[in-house]
Amino acid sequence: MIKKIKYLLLLLVVLLLAVSLTIYLVREPSYNIQTNGKLYIVNKRSRDVTVFDLMKGEKLTNVPIDIESHAATPVRNQGCVVIPNYNTNENKVQSLVIINAKTDKLDKTIVFEEGLALDGIIAHNESNKVLVVSRINNKLFVVDIENNAVEKSISTEQEIGHIPVLHPHKPIAYVTNTKSGSVSVIDLKLNKVIKIIPCGFGTQGIDITPDGSELWVTNTMQNSMVIINTISNQIIKTIKTGRESIKLKFSKDGKYCFVVNSRDGTISIYNQKSRKKIKTIQLHGKTTILQRLLYHTPRPVNILMHPNGLYAFVSNSNACKVEIIDMKTLTIVSTIKTGNVPEGLALVE
Repeated sequence: MIKKIKYLLLLLVVLLLAVSLTIYLVREPSYNIQTNGKLYIVNKRSRDVTVFDLMKGEKLTNVPIDIESHAATPVRNQGCVVIPNYNTNENKVQSLVIINAKTDKLDKTIVFEEGLALDGIIAHNESNKVLVVSRINNKLFVVDIENNAVEKSISTEQEIGHIPVLHPHKPIAYVTNTKSGSVSVIDLKLNKVIKIIPCGFGTQGIDITPDGSELWVTNTMQNSMVIINTISNQIIKTIKTGRESIKLKFSKDGKYCFVVNSRDGTISIYNQKSRKKIKTIQLHGKTTILQRLLYHTPRPVNILMHPNGLYAFVSNSNACKVEIIDMKTLTIVSTIKTGNVPEGLALVE
């Protein structure tokens, strides 16, 4: 009897090891494409940046940044990636961390006298500047990264400013305001808000069509998305999305809009002209009991388009990886292993 019990225990241990190994191998990201550029992945919880060579298919380094951040932007003419410090503790220094894209090392830090919880960031049309939003001060800052100076500080006139986007042809910035459920339209020449557009509960993600004619904006708490005409600054259509639609991004040709639905673990794809959803991509880990066992529960939180228009990159924060979508087939074709809780994405060619 004792021998049988020992045998059964040994068999159980072997089975558990086999299951654990299978789960590990299935969950391990597999990269199998080649395209140009380096991808910078900001890992919020591990407080570092994974630098991945998209041509060689290998991680080049991890850059410790010692800040919590949700976002990043490349500034190509400056050869760097700029990352805002999200830390909401008033005793902590608020700053922008700058990584040299040639050496992949920390280059410098720009300290803010004001601007707590720096969040969304984008590159300015002028090559030496970035636009960054403060969630607590509710301001849009124009920062000269070459001279380490805050050039402008413009109130959004709303609460919990989140993500900025620039008009491609006009000196106009748009900022989503999560608590106010709105978009602030800011004239960068007049340095003031010229329009507040009410959108819905939990206004968060925003992108503008390449021709500048429309803004598409997600309302995370309403599972909806609004389309805004940029000439009239009026909502012209409301579209239902998946649950907890966070970020969105247009394809480089403007034909499609991709929306990440965090709670559903999906990416919805809409035709820009027809406003119709043409496809939903389901990330592994939600559909069956076996998937739930083999994979981490997916939580897509951010999306970035490759400048060459061939691929889209999606931060799957809970699974600690980046999913790669082929823009021709609209399917996931590859994955990249990241640090803990990846979110911000930037690409340097």
